Amino acid sequence: MSAPFKTQVAEGIAELVIDRPPVNALNDAGWHALADEIERLGDAPGVNVIVIRAEGRGFCAGVDIKELDAQPERIVSVNAGNYRSFEAVHRNPLPVIVAVHGFVLGGGIGLAGAADIVVASDCATFGVPEVDRGAMGGGAHLQRLFPLQKVRAMYFTGEIIDAAEAYRLGAIEQVVPKAQLRDAALAIARKIAAKSPAMIRLAKESLNGIEDGNLESKYRWEQGFTLQAYMSKDSAETRRAFVEKRAAQFAAQESAATATAAAETKK
Repeated sequence: MSAPFKTQVAEGIAELVIDRPPVNALNDAGWHALADEIERLGDAPGVNVIVIRAEGRGFCAGVDIKELDAQPERIVSVNAGNYRSFEAVHRNPLPVIVAVHGFVLGGGIGLAGAADIVVASDCATFGVPEVDRGAMGGGAHLQRLFPLQKVRAMYFTGEIIDAAEAYRLGAIEQVVPKAQLRDAALAIARKIAAKSPAMIRLAKESLNGIEDGNLESKYRWEQGFTLQAYMSKDSAETRRAFVEKRAAQFAAQESAATATAAAETKK
C-alpha cells in the first residue's frame, strides 16, 4: 500500500503533502507512516524547516472511521499513530508550518495544534467531532490554538469555526485565498530556512521548553478516555451511524422516548 502523502525537499524546505482521497482521513498504517516521515525529515541533511499541507477537499478529516467501525480493536494502534504523528510535529527539532484548507477535523486539529505556525485558506474550517464519533482527544492540541472556554464550547457542541474567526482568536498567522496557500506557507518557510540552522534548532527547543505543561502528557490523558469510550455501546453506535449516514440513536434517548410515549398514553 502506498503512503498517504508525498514529500519533496528544495531550498532547505521539506514539503509533505497529505493525499488520501476522498477526505484525507488516515487509517492505522497511514498515521504511523506519517509519524515516521515527519521524524525522518527532522533529521534529514539539508532540511531546515518543514511544511505540511494537503491536496483534495480538505486538510485532514482525522482517523478512518470506517476502518474503526469494521475493526474497533485497532483503536489502540490508531491512538499510538495519532500520538506519534502529533509528537513528531511538536517535538521535531525543526520548525513545522502547517497550511490548512477546507475541513480541519480530529487528527487534522492535532497536526495544526502541534505545529509552530499555521497558515489557512479562507475556506478553512476547524472542528472536533470526537464526541459525535464515540471517542475523545484533540482538546490538548485545540487549546494551543484557541482559548479554553472556546475549546470547551467547540468540544461539547461540535461547533465548527471558520478561518476568519480562527484568525481573530489568534490561532492563524495568515488567512489567504486557497490558490495562494502554498505560496504563503513557502514564503514563511524561506525566511526561516535562510537563517542559521543551529540557531533555529536551539530556538525550537527553547520555545518548547517554556510552554505551559506537557502537550504529549495532556494528550495521553485524553487518549485514556477514548479507550474508556470505546467500551460503551454509544461509542459503537456513533461509528455505525456515521458509516450508515444516519442520526445516532442512544439507549438513554430511547428510554426517555419510551417513557414519554407511555406518559402520553395514560393521559
